[in-house]
Amino acid sequence: MTERWTRERRMEQTRTVLLDAAETIFASRGYAGSLEDIADAAGYTRGAIYAQFGGKDALFLAVIERHRQRFLDGFADVMASFDRFADVDVEGFAERWRLLSGADAQRAAALNYEFTLFLLRNPDARDRVAAQRRETVRSLAEYIAKGIARLGGSLKIPAESLARVLLATNDGVTLASHLDGEDLYRTFLQLVLSSVGPPED
Repeated sequence: MTERWTRERRMEQTRTVLLDAAETIFASRGYAGSLEDIADAAGYTRGAIYAQFGGKDALFLAVIERHRQRFLDGFADVMASFDRFADVDVEGFAERWRLLSGADAQRAAALNYEFTLFLLRNPDARDRVAAQRRETVRSLAEYIAKGIARLGGSLKIPAESLARVLLATNDGVTLASHLDGEDLYRTFLQLVLSSVGPPED
């Protein structure tokens, strides 16, 4: 029996297709990618973009928000893949981190760099997303603190500081590994794990 699509389901599908197309265009062409390019890639008109998002800035920020949530969900999965602090080996952690970056890690990292440049060039937009960025740090710090506690380890630095460092450096590690042909994930995670110690007495 064919499922009947409601108006809300059609709108959700349209939004998803537009976000997918926008992510591809913004990652490959930067914020300079046009709404016409995005609409063409999605198979819709510019009017559909305005109806769903209101404009280019809002569409771009929606792409970033979806990407942010994927990263946080993936990080939670990585933390959940270990049972004890003693089980956390660098090689295994590095492999899981590569998977967290996704099948198209370079595109994702490029998108995040484009977002950083967008905020540097648009103070008004920076103010609009300041709360969202603080929430990203808070959520990641919470994942870290709870995950390390569950594993029986202890943090040598505040969870929020570690979260900020991870968010600031992850994309650079991904892009440098790609551009230079040197896998930096292992070294990166050695540095990260140096901030975690055995259980405190």
